[in-house]
Amino acid sequence: MESRYSKLSTRTIAIAAIVTCMALIVSPSTIAETVDPSTADWLNDGENDEIELLTFFLFFVGYIGMGAAFVFFVMERNNVAPEFRTTMTISALIVGVAAFHYFYMRNVYIEHQTVSIEYRYMDWLVTVPLMALKFPSLVGKDAITDAKIPVIGGFANVCFFGAVWMIGWGYAGESGMVDGMLALILSGMGWAMIIVATGTPWTAGKGVDDTKVREELKWSLNALRTFIVVGWIIYPVGYLYSPEVAIMTPNEEMMAVAYNIADSINKIGFGVVAWMGAKKATAAMA
Repeated sequence: MESRYSKLSTRTIAIAAIVTCMALIVSPSTIAETVDPSTADWLNDGENDEIELLTFFLFFVGYIGMGAAFVFFVMERNNVAPEFRTTMTISALIVGVAAFHYFYMRNVYIEHQTVSIEYRYMDWLVTVPLMALKFPSLVGKDAITDAKIPVIGGFANVCFFGAVWMIGWGYAGESGMVDGMLALILSGMGWAMIIVATGTPWTAGKGVDDTKVREELKWSLNALRTFIVVGWIIYPVGYLYSPEVAIMTPNEEMMAVAYNIADSINKIGFGVVAWMGAKKATAAMA
């Protein structure tokens, strides 16, 4: 089990690192040059409503906040015990990848006056599996059970498969490939897989043995579970406003606002509570 987890987590982290490095190679000034000033003025023409300005503002806050969190997690990596440094690396990768995608999404919104779902789902395809893998990296391999789902496998595989399943069907619905409501239901199945594996703040998960988790980490563990069970509910709310889904009154700005708020809360919050648990456990060990 440890060998399989190690291989899967290594591959996922490697993919995230490659995406981050590719984004670093692209100069922000080069991207900015693609924005046509004549089209960018639409934000200041006095004719757009508050929701458009709020959308632009949250894209701006998104990449600044994620970038700041990236620097913080990198700086704090060496301030925790060695067994928690992988957790800090994963936290940094999550917000680092998100920061660059938010920068791209902001420029797409300025230039084309539209909200990109392609960049959004590219971001989620990398960051959501990493968020699920935060659990074993924080609580330790000994706290991960041998419970398996037929065909899929153990804890890490279930979380990884559930994340990809959830994101894949979400994109299928938002891109108009399948019926929006059907895609929402199927996507929810992936979310349920992750919840069953990781547990909730009130119940233990099939893949995590709470009795083998350090006392100093239990608050952080339950906080991570709360983000998945409660914080992730914001994403389906945004999905309902998607123009292709059209379950609610189509409004891509409302969709973007919900997604941006959800990302900021969950991605940065995920890293912060893991850091708090790691610091507390490190102090106890010392």
